Amino acid sequence: MIAGNGRFPFLLLDAARAHGLEVVVAAIKEETDPEMNTRAAADPGVRVYWLSLGELSKLIDTFHAEDVARAVMAGQVKHKQIFSSIRPDWRLAKLLLSLRTKNTDMLLGAVAKVLGDEGIELISSTAYLEPLLAKAGVLTDRAPTDQERKDIAYGRAVADGVAGYDIGQTVIVASQACVAVEAMEGTDAAIERAGAIMRTMAAEGDASTFDRSLTVVKVAKPKQDMRFDVPVIGLKTIESMQHAQATCLAIEADRTLIFDRDTVLLRANTTGIAIVAVERG
Repeated sequence: MIAGNGRFPFLLLDAARAHGLEVVVAAIKEETDPEMNTRAAADPGVRVYWLSLGELSKLIDTFHAEDVARAVMAGQVKHKQIFSSIRPDWRLAKLLLSLRTKNTDMLLGAVAKVLGDEGIELISSTAYLEPLLAKAGVLTDRAPTDQERKDIAYGRAVADGVAGYDIGQTVIVASQACVAVEAMEGTDAAIERAGAIMRTMAAEGDASTFDRSLTVVKVAKPKQDMRFDVPVIGLKTIESMQHAQATCLAIEADRTLIFDRDTVLLRANTTGIAIVAVERG
């Protein structure tokens, strides 16, 4: 497993161990929670190797030494880390020079090809986590209002376009106007930025602002590669929405992972947030 940040690597680790698999973890120094060492110390079926972003040769050598034939990426690596903190070794530097564009999809796809050429198959990041994928329908006690459904329809059209260019996967909408678009800062920061924009508008005397609610729309990319960058929501998403006073969240059915589902739905129901999983048309 190539482990990024957040709880994703730990959930996947638990699921893989429940299937009786031994797990070799390539932990990214700039991203992975140090708790990974604690987990490995308590479980002889887990071995952890720490490496920095850019150390592609070390990653391949580690997997070869451990006879790894299948690998999975789990957890986010912040886009700004990839494009500002990375110090490529010779193998990754050669790969970067060969890319016609430097977006995340192109980079990770090229890394996947290099791994494949080395006999290491990169599999879906939802492997062993299928039960966590959102199923179509309203997930909360409250369904979206008519206005929120209009914002969802508009937001999905905008988000599909943005995601298709590998810019981000989330847009925040109010009254069918786009308030914020996710870029390198990530979903939670984009939601909080939308809330700040609305508060500023209200403070400046835009009375119509008080009648608008924010709807968050998160989609998979039109040609989503399930091996990496699969959409994820969790409790932090709902907390960010609360802070921004957003009232509705639309995600994509069968292509979005929900972490801590019971806690997420409980918090959403308690605060009156509607969550709906929409099938791709």
